[in-house]
Amino acid sequence: MSQVVVHAEKIISASAEQVSQALADYETVRPRILPVQFSEYRVDSGGHGAGTVVHWRFAATSKRVRDQLIDVTEPALGTLVETDRNSSMVTTWTVLAEGTGGSTVKVRTTWDGAGGIGGFFERTFAPKGLGRVYVDLLHRLDAELAAG
Repeated sequence: MSQVVVHAEKIISASAEQVSQALADYETVRPRILPVQFSEYRVDSGGHGAGTVVHWRFAATSKRVRDQLIDVTEPALGTLVETDRNSSMVTTWTVLAEGTGGSTVKVRTTWDGAGGIGGFFERTFAPKGLGRVYVDLLHRLDAELAAG
């Protein structure tokens, strides 16, 4: 078994504070910016930042759907960590201020991958697919902040 790692990042045309607040808003902003791969979204407790518990189903493919129950923590300013209770998946969102008044959002997800030939395919294809989902989400975040 080996760890699978996915990275994505985008420069957003909003301040780091605005971006951090939007990412941490699981009640209003997150449901609006999630791509179609996410379904059955609900906030079980909290709703903003640390202490939030949120649920969704993530469809990596039509046959590979994960039921995720996420605990949210904020270990540092500008950092949001989502830990799935149902798997080893951990997603870290980091927001960094840019000199132009914008910000860079970095997302990193890791999980313990399968072994053998299945693990080889998972390590080869899953990062590209999930990376595309994150790029879509980040574009939606940028558009959401520009509109509002």
